[in-house]
Amino acid sequence: MTFKDLIPILLQVSMALIVFAVALGATTPVIKDLRSKPGLILRSLIAMNVIMPLFALALARWFKFDPSVEVAIVTLALSPVPPIIPRKEAKAGGTTSYILGLLGLASLVSIAYVPLAVHIIGTYLGRPMNVTGMIVAKAVLISVLVPLIAGLIVVRLAPSLAERIAPPLEKLGGVLLVIACVPIVIKVWPAMMALIGNFTLVAIALFVVVGLIVGHMLGGPDPNDRTVLALSNATRHPGVAIGIAHAAGSDDPNVVAAVFLSLLVAIVVCAPYTQLRRRSAAARTVEQAR
Repeated sequence: MTFKDLIPILLQVSMALIVFAVALGATTPVIKDLRSKPGLILRSLIAMNVIMPLFALALARWFKFDPSVEVAIVTLALSPVPPIIPRKEAKAGGTTSYILGLLGLASLVSIAYVPLAVHIIGTYLGRPMNVTGMIVAKAVLISVLVPLIAGLIVVRLAPSLAERIAPPLEKLGGVLLVIACVPIVIKVWPAMMALIGNFTLVAIALFVVVGLIVGHMLGGPDPNDRTVLALSNATRHPGVAIGIAHAAGSDDPNVVAAVFLSLLVAIVVCAPYTQLRRRSAAARTVEQAR
């Protein structure tokens, strides 16, 4: 087995480790917390599964994208929360129970939602597309649902062990993620640079900014919940997006480059918001301690 063959495995393992480590830090029952906030959950699903896909379609109509960029933006809008986001949301002050609950719920919903949404969008665009729930289920089970459930079981049965192993596992997951992503970015970098133009970066940044604004506004009165929904709404699972594109019949090799370009833009655009929310959360903690 070559290093090239190991990259997809490293990606899956790294994302699973990150989710597992975050789940080990759960201090309140996730399901119980979700059941106490039905309005927030409904708004979260509307923001992620209705507003952003519609906005992505509007962007595709407004701008004359390269076809691969159009596919990337639409498929990302249909994808659930990426496994790497919970760590950032927690550091920005997000409540672990809502972070994990939204991560798990969005992943579960995507198994049924994505095939239906792809069919509707394909019909609207006059390009029939079909994606099976099994394709989505495979991606979210490995990178999200299985490590999430495993982490919650460990923290319930052995909380002291969970507290002890969470930090090193989170660091290991981050290191493996970098090791896996760097070769991919290097390989697709020329294709990414070739896609820049015709307001591509502006449109991608606009998608991320609108995602942050919509999530922040629909996050409710709790500032921590606003942070979580904003970041979850603006950044999506790249692996699921690529899987959707391929399953829907897109054999354009530039789709992977477009997805990674969108991911890098999202990281840059979200950074100031994340920093601002982290400072705000720290200030609230100090205020509450007085």
